[in-house]
Amino acid sequence: MDLKTASAIRRLRLISVPEGISWIILATCTVIKYTVASGFDVAPVLGPIHGVLFVLYVIFWADAWNRTKWAKGKAALYFAYSVIPGGGLVIERALRREAEDAVIASRARKEGVVNA
Repeated sequence: MDLKTASAIRRLRLISVPEGISWIILATCTVIKYTVASGFDVAPVLGPIHGVLFVLYVIFWADAWNRTKWAKGKAALYFAYSVIPGGGLVIERALRREAEDAVIASRARKEGVVNA
């Protein structure tokens, strides 16, 4: 994995956690607003924050997809998780595993253990 690909995945990992958390908080606050406290409205504050994080996620997702050449199904799955509250946390975990596997494969190739 080259440096630009690794940094694209890293950027996607870094934005996926705050995006996932902001989605959970926004959804929870919306449920509270409509069920428990009708005066509890944080959407004017949290909505734009989550919107910016989501737009950054989509930009970083597109960059990572372009650089890694993921299959369409895998790329669609990573995008679909972004619209599920907390899905960004799942994506971060999957991307971390993918990066760790790439490092292991790279070290094995350098040491001549495998021809991968």
